[in-house]
Amino acid sequence: MFAIIEDGSIVTPQGFKAAGLHCGLKKTDRNDLGVIVCDVPAVAAAVYTTNLIQAAPLKVTRESLQDGMLRAVVVNSGNANACTGKQGEADAYTMRASTAAQFGLEENDVAVASTGVIGELLKMDRVTSGITGLPAKLNGGSEGAESFSQAILTTDLVKKEACVTVSVNGKKVTIAGAAKGSGMIHPNMATMLGFMTTDAVIDRESLQLLLRQTTNLTFNMITVDGDTSTNDMLVAMASGLAEHDALSPEHPDWEAFVAGFHYVCQQLAKAIARDGEGASRLIEVRVDGAESNDDAEAIAKTVIGSSLVKSAVFGADANWGRIIAAVGRAGRPVNPDTVDIAIGPIPVLEQSRPVPFDEDAALAYLQGDTVDIEVKLHIGNGSATAWGCDLTYDYVRINAAYRT
Repeated sequence: MFAIIEDGSIVTPQGFKAAGLHCGLKKTDRNDLGVIVCDVPAVAAAVYTTNLIQAAPLKVTRESLQDGMLRAVVVNSGNANACTGKQGEADAYTMRASTAAQFGLEENDVAVASTGVIGELLKMDRVTSGITGLPAKLNGGSEGAESFSQAILTTDLVKKEACVTVSVNGKKVTIAGAAKGSGMIHPNMATMLGFMTTDAVIDRESLQLLLRQTTNLTFNMITVDGDTSTNDMLVAMASGLAEHDALSPEHPDWEAFVAGFHYVCQQLAKAIARDGEGASRLIEVRVDGAESNDDAEAIAKTVIGSSLVKSAVFGADANWGRIIAAVGRAGRPVNPDTVDIAIGPIPVLEQSRPVPFDEDAALAYLQGDTVDIEVKLHIGNGSATAWGCDLTYDYVRINAAYRT
C-alpha cells in the first residue's frame, strides 16, 4: 500500500525546504533554531496539547492557521516560551513577523513552535539574529533536513524521521515527518513537536480529520513519564504539487494515503517512546478482547504508564502481577477471571491464573531492547496498542538537573 523511503526526510515531498542553525539559546553549540518553508501556499492542519496551560507559540500558530494555509513554520529549542506573560506572547509574534520578513511571506503564513525550559523569556536578540541567518541555509536536500531535525531536539538522543510514498491516481505522493520528544511524554497529544509534510492534493477539512484521527492512534498512545507539556504541537502541510485529484474520504486511493500517513506518525511516535529520557527499552502493550476500542486504549495506556510496570521492565523482572494490577485499575470493564498475559513469546497468565514459565528465558527476553506485552481480556472485540519505555535511574538524573 505504501513504500518506505529509508533516506527520506521532511524535505522529500515536492515543494519543501528546511534549515537549522545555532543561535545561542542552548548552552552547547547544537542547533536550536530551524525552519520549514514551502515553495507554494500549503494546506495546513494542526493538533495541540490538551494541557490547560499553553505556551505563547500555540496562540500564534492557531491564529496563523485560521485560514487553513501556511508557507513556513519556525521552531526554537532550548526555551519553551511558556508561562512568560504578555512579553512571551509578543516574542512569539516577533518570531513570526521576523520569519515572514526574511522569506518574503505574509505574517499569517508562518506558524511558530518552541520547546525547552518553561518560565524563562526568550533571548530575542539571539533569536531574531538567528532568523536572519536561516534563508542562506535553506536547503531542499539532506543538509537542510538534518540541520532542521537537530535544531528541534532538547533532551533527545536521536532525531526522529520517517518517509513513505503512496500511489494516488497513479502518481507518486510522498508523506514525511520529523519530530522531537523524550521527556514530559504522555497520551493526549503526547509531549512533543511534530511536523508532517506531503505533496498530496487534499482539502483542509480532510487533512484536519486525518491528522486528528491518526494522532489518537499513534502520538496519543505513547507515554514516558505521565506528564503532558505546555507546548505540544503537530503541524501538517500539504503542498499539492503531486497534482492528482483532490484527496478526501471518498477518493478511491484515500485508504492507501491514510495507511502511509499512519505509518509515518506511528514510526515517529515509537521513536519518541524508544528515546524516552534515560530509557533502555521500548515497551509495546497490545490489548485485545476488550468491550470496545476505547476501553482497550484506556487499558493499554494504563499499563504502559505504570511506574511499577516500567520499573519491572528496567529490572528485567517478569512480574506479571504489576501488569494485571494496572489492567484492573484502568476503570474499564474487565472480567477478573478471563485475563491472559504474555511477555513476549512467554505466557505468564491464562484465565487470570499463573502459568509456570522459564524464569531464565523471561530474563533473557526482558534484557532485549524491545519488550512486547500482550493482554487478552476475552470479553469483546476491542483492541489497541500503546508504546512507552522503561523507567531508569537516568530519568531521575536527567530531570533532577534539567535547568542546569
